[in-house]
Amino acid sequence: MTLIELASDTMRCHVAPDLGASIMGLWRGDVPVLRSVAHEPYPVAGDSGSYPLVPYSNRIGQACFVWAGKRHELRASEVHAPHAIHGVGWQKPWRVRYQQDDMVVMALTHLADRDWPFSFEVTQQFVLTPSGLNLRMRLINLADQPVPAGLGWHPMFVKRAHSRIAFEAKGRWEMGADLLPTHRVAVAGLDAEAAGLTIDHCFDGWGGVVHLRDELLHTRISSDLARLVVYTHQAADIVAIEPVSHVNNALGLMADTDATAQALGLHILGPGEVMTAEMNLIVENLT
Repeated sequence: MTLIELASDTMRCHVAPDLGASIMGLWRGDVPVLRSVAHEPYPVAGDSGSYPLVPYSNRIGQACFVWAGKRHELRASEVHAPHAIHGVGWQKPWRVRYQQDDMVVMALTHLADRDWPFSFEVTQQFVLTPSGLNLRMRLINLADQPVPAGLGWHPMFVKRAHSRIAFEAKGRWEMGADLLPTHRVAVAGLDAEAAGLTIDHCFDGWGGVVHLRDELLHTRISSDLARLVVYTHQAADIVAIEPVSHVNNALGLMADTDATAQALGLHILGPGEVMTAEMNLIVENLT
């Protein structure tokens, strides 16, 4: 498997184009920022340090949805059955378009299949700087009809003894036993020690910035996306902080409630139309 190493001053990043364009490690000096996989055999993308969410994020309930009057049945996740999860980008090899010491651009062309019934092309740019990592995605609809679309990232940050997460938001979607959202409650965000958290929720009205601090690093996560999924539990050694464009199971919520695509953050792209997203990680040493 190809592994691309990016370097800029004391920052290093390993990216695996064959494994869903996943990040296999991000370090400031010798300190890991994301969950890292240093040696082969490499795991599946879901066990990497970060992977792209395209053309939707989180779950599609029961792995099926209705669009333009037609019912589409997707392949359910083996791990998260009976739902489909996190799109198709993380499950497919990407091709490298351009590469230099501190940057790589990758692309994926998806043709309609059982995993996602609409064709699209997506490019992803990784730029490593002396202070962190910038990621950008660009999705273009290749289908001959308007289609639903969403973007995001699933970075899994190392959770150390004194990791604390803080951000502002306006709402949180509560989860049912099936891990699908049930209703929204008003919240001001989150400011808590990660070690004591058990959480798997989508927040909306996100202010666009998250601060993750521990005894070694201060990581500032920012994005132009308006929603944020946070996942961890007390036994986990990671905290997932995921900028996303839309609410979990947005397609299901549209069918079951009077919520609109716009209200839920789901984009509708006409033929040839484009959607973009950006995420920045700025990492500072605290020792």
